[in-house]
Amino acid sequence: MSHLKYLSAYSEQTQQQVAQLIAKNQLGEVLLKRYSKPHDLRTDRALYQYVQDLKSEFLRNAEPINKVEYDSKIHVINHALGLHTAISRVQGGKLKAKHEIRVATMFKEVPLEFLRMIAVHELAHIKEKQHDKAFYKLCTYMEPNYHQYEFDLRLYLTQLDTEGRKLWG
Repeated sequence: MSHLKYLSAYSEQTQQQVAQLIAKNQLGEVLLKRYSKPHDLRTDRALYQYVQDLKSEFLRNAEPINKVEYDSKIHVINHALGLHTAISRVQGGKLKAKHEIRVATMFKEVPLEFLRMIAVHELAHIKEKQHDKAFYKLCTYMEPNYHQYEFDLRLYLTQLDTEGRKLWG
């Protein structure tokens, strides 16, 4: 099942179920039933405000985020859907870090749950740098359905890979 590269970490049984949906051309249908419409956060400004609202709700004491934007240079091919970067600069005698979050442009036309999942993921990197137990605990604190949304996003990426057509937008 090499065509299920986004689901390679999942069990053989799960991969077989997805392969059956693909064979019956039902994977997109299943996703559309679960998530009927895309979000309306199309601009960088709206995305910035959305991420700031999440940060204010869950990570009040974390360092500030200086920039949040959609980035067309981020590709799924590079195994990235979003990036969190901390750029350090010397200002006076102090070292200042500026945090930036970049989200793949494909997230302009997906359900809000997928955008929330990637925003939560990138916000969690402010506190936890590695993808470890503490990182995923923080993700599920900010979004209790984090793992379900991640799995469904992987299903959508698989659907894009096999059928090549977008479901939303």
